[in-house]
Amino acid sequence: MWGAPAEPADSYYEVRPECTDVPETKFKIRPGKTLSVRKWQAAFAPDGQLDIGKTLGRIHRGGIHPTIRGEVWEFLLGCFDPRSTYEEREQLRMERREHYDKWKTVCREIFPVIGSGQFITAPVITEDAGASTESSEIVNDLFSKGPLDKRIINWLLLLHQIGLDVKRTDRSLVFYEKQENLAKLWDILSVYAWIDTDVGYCQGMSDLCSPMIILLENEADAFWCFERMMRRMRGNFRCTESSVGVESQLSHLAMVTQVIDPKLHQHLETLGGGDYLFAVRMLMVLFRREFSFCDSLYLWEMMWALEYDPDLFYLYEEPTLSLEESKMRSRSMRHYGKFERENMKIKSDEAPLPISVFLVASVLKEKSTKLLQEARGLDDVVKILNDITGSLDAKKACNEAIKLHKKYLKKVEEGKK
Repeated sequence: MWGAPAEPADSYYEVRPECTDVPETKFKIRPGKTLSVRKWQAAFAPDGQLDIGKTLGRIHRGGIHPTIRGEVWEFLLGCFDPRSTYEEREQLRMERREHYDKWKTVCREIFPVIGSGQFITAPVITEDAGASTESSEIVNDLFSKGPLDKRIINWLLLLHQIGLDVKRTDRSLVFYEKQENLAKLWDILSVYAWIDTDVGYCQGMSDLCSPMIILLENEADAFWCFERMMRRMRGNFRCTESSVGVESQLSHLAMVTQVIDPKLHQHLETLGGGDYLFAVRMLMVLFRREFSFCDSLYLWEMMWALEYDPDLFYLYEEPTLSLEESKMRSRSMRHYGKFERENMKIKSDEAPLPISVFLVASVLKEKSTKLLQEARGLDDVVKILNDITGSLDAKKACNEAIKLHKKYLKKVEEGKK
């Protein structure tokens, strides 16, 4: 109701009483601004087709009400085509649940702890593919069947690391006091590591997956939401001995900072921080550590709404489709996010920079004076940036990112003339 007071969102993600150092949430549910259940339902046609354009602006203005966050995220992340009907989505949902169950069954047959409501934190096997000293009967059983396949070995080596990270993820939340919820997170990450043999599992992925478990009750639905998010993020986790996955984003961040704040860029280079490695965490897990749990969800949904492309679903489901063909499916520019519309104006063969780069650039810009005056080494840079934890405003950060994006494009364009 218009004029009604803003409602704190903390109650939807209850924090354990003993966790007193958790940053206070700034996000509030604002009647008339936050996407409400009523406004969300009103955006659907009788057959279930969604007018996504109606919702994007509202999400940017005031985020999404926690009670519908999961189902809205499924659209923002490209799980469903906004032009699909209720019937088509239900059929697709059932097919995906079946698909997930099949993968999970394969994993359970290899390692029966999967799906048992438990998870492990001790190594299963050693690096040289021998049974670990802490191996259980399950592992001994595996070895009794003969030499293990390389794919199985690589997967088994990841399971205890996933378990250790699961134990550490969002432990301030009451939700994760339940063993079944921890096990669900472990199961999803373990199944994902099985199917994505290129990335497998890396630290930080549990931070991205955790909200999906909380927002979507069905495990398979949570898995597919996470899988779609990883389509965007998996490049960040592809590390080799000589490079980190976010390296291209770090070089883009350096490029953007050099254009919009050359003085700061020069100072960071002088300090030996020209590779911008101090920003790895912010880009890797999308500010999960810099914001409270609730505020990080608010930030993510605003980013996704701003970057939204209505053809995401087809780009994921039909990767053979050319970009030109997929763009022809779209009916109106209003179905694209504000940030994406700006990117579409750029006539370049290169992929546009993600909003996350401009978000980090906006944080550096905000701390520019402090960094220039007080940073005498990289340790000082890290300390100054660590001090922002809990003090950032998600909406303000997104608005600043959009401004910097426009400023950057303008300066690049001027440089070409």
